Amino acid sequence: MGTFKTKSDYEELRNARIVENRARLATLGLQKALSELRSLNSSPKSDKTHTRKQHCKVDRSAAPLRRSARLIGRPPTSEGGKLSFSYLEREDGDTEMGLRRRSKKEALRRRCESKGRGSVYDPVYGISCHFCRQKKLCGEEDCKRCGDRDMDQPCIGKTDCSVCHSSNGILCRACLMIRYGEEMEDVRLNKEWMCPHCTEEKGTKPYWICNSSFCLKKRKMTPTGIAIYKAREMGYKSVAHLLMDELQRTGL
Repeated sequence: MGTFKTKSDYEELRNARIVENRARLATLGLQKALSELRSLNSSPKSDKTHTRKQHCKVDRSAAPLRRSARLIGRPPTSEGGKLSFSYLEREDGDTEMGLRRRSKKEALRRRCESKGRGSVYDPVYGISCHFCRQKKLCGEEDCKRCGDRDMDQPCIGKTDCSVCHSSNGILCRACLMIRYGEEMEDVRLNKEWMCPHCTEEKGTKPYWICNSSFCLKKRKMTPTGIAIYKAREMGYKSVAHLLMDELQRTGL
């Protein structure tokens, strides 16, 4: 019975506090403000219509096209008349640097696919050239090694040094001519032909060296790359003749 009595007293006290709080809210006017807020929240949304912005397309077909200076042949300039970049562009959009890169790339492609070096890569029957390092079958018609795939026959499209008989003396027709100015037919007839390495050791040609990238790096010299164009423009027969003259002038 004591438990129910306590609960009844608690409920009476709670109800008294509720009545007291409501009276206090009424005197402060908070109950009215609370009612107004509730009515605003419960009211339906306004029926205002939202108009979407209309985007009008503009016909610019009749307007003249804007073209950059590089496309009409005028190099772009900055303040003071200085060029905004270090190289000029042609009217077709090709740069001088780009033309040189494509020319070099095309020369490399022709070098690797020329008949003088062969056109078919063969890791078994192909013999690697000391300079271009293209292990291809030679393009010579009478070569039994490359034509008949006969390992016992020599490759007539590659040189063989009469002194060292090593890989240093193996050159293809194209490299023999471009890099050293010699014809393959003359080398075949000369049974005492020596490669550039043995020629240098014998001292028969002063300042005559092998200009392959491997050998130049061993000498701590920069590889020449495609230097045949420079050599021919300057009147030299081959790259080796150009280097021989330069070494003689510098005294290296």
